[in-house]
Amino acid sequence: MEYTFTVANFEEEVLHSEIPVLVDFYADWCGPCKMMGPVVEKCADAYAGKMKIGKLNVDENMAIAQKYRVVSIPHFIVFKNGEPAVTFGGAMSEAGFRQKLDQVLA
Repeated sequence: MEYTFTVANFEEEVLHSEIPVLVDFYADWCGPCKMMGPVVEKCADAYAGKMKIGKLNVDENMAIAQKYRVVSIPHFIVFKNGEPAVTFGGAMSEAGFRQKLDQVLA
């Protein structure tokens, strides 16, 4: 299941999560973000129970994007114990994306 993160639920769903959380910082108008959408969605199902995976719309949640210095999208941050553990960005293959996630879970 793919989560939707917002200013209202970010602290609870991301920072206080018992398991690692991948946040996909995106915007509806972003072409590379749209390309990554199916990859993120597929991984959300594949990693269920091991990692929360969800999206945060930067246009609607600018304060969070600014706090984590998101200057280009798509931008991905994996939070572990409430802190950014891995940061990466841009469009990539599903295999490359899974490799990044697996690094956190290893």
